[in-house]
Amino acid sequence: MGVRLLARTLRGTEEVCAQEITARGLGTVERLRHREVWFTTDEPDARLLDLRTADDVFLVAAVIRGVGHTKADLARFTQPSRTAPWRRLLRLRGRCGGPATANRIDVVASYVGKRNYNRYDIEDTVGEQAAAVLGLPHHSRRDGAVPDDGQPFPIRVTVEGTEAALAVRLTERPLHRRAYKQESVPGTLHPPLAAAMALLAGLSPGDRVLDPSCGTGTLLIESRLTVDGLRTLGTDHNPATLASAVANASAAQPPGDTAMAWAVADAGRLPVADGLADRVLSNPPWGLQVAPGGTLATRPAAYYDELRRVLKPGTGRAVLLLHDPETHLSLARAAGLRVQDSRPVSLFGSHPAVVTLSG
Repeated sequence: MGVRLLARTLRGTEEVCAQEITARGLGTVERLRHREVWFTTDEPDARLLDLRTADDVFLVAAVIRGVGHTKADLARFTQPSRTAPWRRLLRLRGRCGGPATANRIDVVASYVGKRNYNRYDIEDTVGEQAAAVLGLPHHSRRDGAVPDDGQPFPIRVTVEGTEAALAVRLTERPLHRRAYKQESVPGTLHPPLAAAMALLAGLSPGDRVLDPSCGTGTLLIESRLTVDGLRTLGTDHNPATLASAVANASAAQPPGDTAMAWAVADAGRLPVADGLADRVLSNPPWGLQVAPGGTLATRPAAYYDELRRVLKPGTGRAVLLLHDPETHLSLARAAGLRVQDSRPVSLFGSHPAVVTLSG
């Protein structure tokens, strides 16, 4: 019997994560739920920790059906929380590269829709039962007094419709917290979303990949960690931000890696020859967290004119994160770019779209 897992994603990237799981041979995808990809594998191992489009990966402990919206429905969590194979999952966690020991129970719950109970009610119900089985303390999050040290046994509870899942996170720290992210600035891109954009771009070894507004370099770094042999160029008009990109890239790549290049440049006047870029990946600075600078401050259409110029004719493709897609797609079309795909995503309270353009 296979081991069941679930990957947590950003809303809107579930299909991309499912494609990565299949392409990497990490398991067989069963189904998608809100921000979740469920899959099974016969041999879970540390390769699961390389899943780049997931915020986190969990071992499924139990599935509870018939969960309603009344306070009485909390009782449905009691028995499954007591009989879940917590000790077996702790051992499996160690086999997958996570800690195989713990000294406290840490439960985080979330749900979709309205309920007559809150997340703390769920967390306390599950945590008390798991604590009784494992003989470890559970600290309620209700008063905000959860310890930030020690070795937690991290249980995740998600409820969608009338179905709840109890699961155990593989790692001590969430997968989306990349070790290479040593430098950050406002507007820096969420790494799993950057990885999803890289996969949507259809990158191939040897491709020339450009990010005209690279910020701290997340998109190009995730691209390089997803596909070997890329030749990348990141530009930004802010020298201090570009220095952060160089620092992050140095932490992510082997010393002396010459395939990643960086340059201070105006995204409306790029130092790139016509038709040179196989792919453009970018999170353009349209004022949500980072104000546009240089040419873009007064003429945003220049961004799309430059994309059209630098993309390789016929096969070039751009994948952009746009926070006002309707306005900017009109500029893109006016520059002669064609819209191939648009995927709305939820990103920390905002609702941008990942848009694929071709020349």
